Order: sequence, then C-alpha cells, then structure tokens
Amino acid sequence: MREIKCEKITEAVADLCIKANYYLNADIKCALEDGRKNEDKQMAKNILDVLLENAEIAKTDGLAICQDTGMAVVYIEMGQECFVTGGYLYDAVNAGVAKGYEEGYLRKSIVKDPVRRENTNDNTPAVIHMEIVKGDSFEITVAPKGFGSENMSSLYMLTPSAGIEGVKKCIVDTVRNAGPNPCPPVVVGVGVGGTMDKAAMIAKKALLRPVDSLNEDIYWAKVEAELYEEINMLDIGPGGFGGKTTCLGVNIEVFPTHIAGLPVAVNIGCHVTRHASARI
Repeated sequence: MREIKCEKITEAVADLCIKANYYLNADIKCALEDGRKNEDKQMAKNILDVLLENAEIAKTDGLAICQDTGMAVVYIEMGQECFVTGGYLYDAVNAGVAKGYEEGYLRKSIVKDPVRRENTNDNTPAVIHMEIVKGDSFEITVAPKGFGSENMSSLYMLTPSAGIEGVKKCIVDTVRNAGPNPCPPVVVGVGVGGTMDKAAMIAKKALLRPVDSLNEDIYWAKVEAELYEEINMLDIGPGGFGGKTTCLGVNIEVFPTHIAGLPVAVNIGCHVTRHASARI
C-alpha cells in the first residue's frame, strides 16, 4: 500500500489549476495552426492568428488564456493499493482549487446556489469524478470548464430506432445551434450509451482526449472523421464569422446501454478546451 498525503494533493491541484488556465495544450495549438493554413477566408485567418497570439501572450506573461477561468472539473484515478492520509480527499482537492485560483489571479465564478447566486469567492466546490483503478498510481486531471461552451451542450434520449444517423444528427444539430456562442473553433465531446448521467459524464471526459487522436474502435473512428468533415462544412468558422475551421476535433466515447435506449450527450469545448494532469 502506498500513502498519499492530502497536502500533496492540494499542492498538485493548485498547480494544475494555474497550468490549465495559462498554457494552451500542444494538440490544440497544432490544430489551430493547421486551421490557419487551410482557411480561404481572410477574416478566419485573422481570428486564428489572434487566438494563437493570445495563447502566446498568456504563456509568456503568466496570464489566463480566457477571462472565464471556468468551473474546476477534477478527475482522479486512484489505485486501489494506495490510501489518502492527513484529511479528507475532497477537502484537499477543494483547498487546491481555492489556492490555485487565488495565487493564479484566476476569476472566481462559482455561486453557492444556482438561483440565489451568492459567490463562494474561491471558485469551489469543484466537480470531482473519482475512478478506482488497479495498482498504486494516483493521477489528477484538472479541466476548467467555461460556461460559454458548457451552456451550448445537449443531452438526447433517443430510442434505438434512431440508429447511427440519429446520433450523428444530434451532434451536428448541437454544433449548428450553438453557432458562435461557444467561441469556435470548438472541440466536440460526445458520449453515447449508458444512462442519462453516464452519457453526460463520458461526453465531458471525451474532451480530455487529444484532438488528433482516434477512437480505438475503427467503427467509431470512422464516425468521428465523418462528423469532423460535416461540422467543418457548416461555415460557422472561427469566432462565428465563417470559414472551414468550425471544430478542431470530434471525440466520441461509448458505453453499453439498455435494449430500450440510445442516450447521446454532446459536450462542447471552446477553442482552448483546457486540461492539465499530474501523477503523485
């Protein structure tokens, strides 16, 4: 058994909150650069140039890439052969979020109650997803989620007769209806199967995959490629001003489901789709 101290978890989460908000991931940067090369419209090229310049300034000067520094979504993969000491795991994570958002001068956007709207003033609580894995590893991923893109996400409870064409229509319709609101070019995370909550969970986790990756199942990899092409023909483009670069990637995750159902969740990520990971 391996011991993981709460203080190390707090420090790791604080560091990841800052890194995720300051530094554009390499796969996203490459996708933006590729989009810039492929664009025909000057406006689209100009906007992609601005997005890349913005990311470089954030990296160089130690600033948030976006003013919406998001709600902290934290994924923990904890080996069954390790244990946490020195406090409660979730308290340690939330302490890290509070520390990171304070020290990184990141906007605190979380309200205690969805209707009464009093700010918690430290960007907590985080949304925490725990997964127990084999071994004694302990990995944390922090994925700040801005709500310009989160608000454009959708959940569909289809029946099996809808088939793959119904699934694809839901995904394309979600992006089309979102238009410029989620700060395109976007990353499209999709969850198919499970239950209502499971589909939404795996759709969000799909956003953690590199945009240049493919689904391990060749069937779904083909669907991802087809949707990528179709979505980029919508002419929404960078910033919503038109162009070929509406999405940077379509990442689909699937899970077994009930014989009577076909849940489909679509979680939209903005042009930065932030996340950072660390092992303790």
